[in-house]
Amino acid sequence: MAYQQAQIPVTKTEDFEQLKAAIDRVFNSAALEKFYRKLQGKNVRGREFEKLVDLKLLEEVDAALAGCGKTAKQLYESLALSDQALMREFYLERIEKVDPKIRLKYQRVYRYY
Repeated sequence: MAYQQAQIPVTKTEDFEQLKAAIDRVFNSAALEKFYRKLQGKNVRGREFEKLVDLKLLEEVDAALAGCGKTAKQLYESLALSDQALMREFYLERIEKVDPKIRLKYQRVYRYY
């Protein structure tokens, strides 16, 4: 029997979807390389989601999020703990699905040390 993740309902759907959409826009556009350059410039590892949210790196590369009136940190902190965990998991899944050529180019982002 294969592992199957339990389905946890999201409590603050609007904020969750707004932040999720911003992450999707970053990973599905030319902004991804800009995002990775910013991560490298600030010496942030790709898996440090809370740190990149604190540094407002998503807002710097996603104009829609920057203009929505709330920062990624405000959206993230408004979520329940279980929703925050789902958001981190979503982000980590997205970062692992990046094209291997881009991953190689920005290998510092993927280092664990």
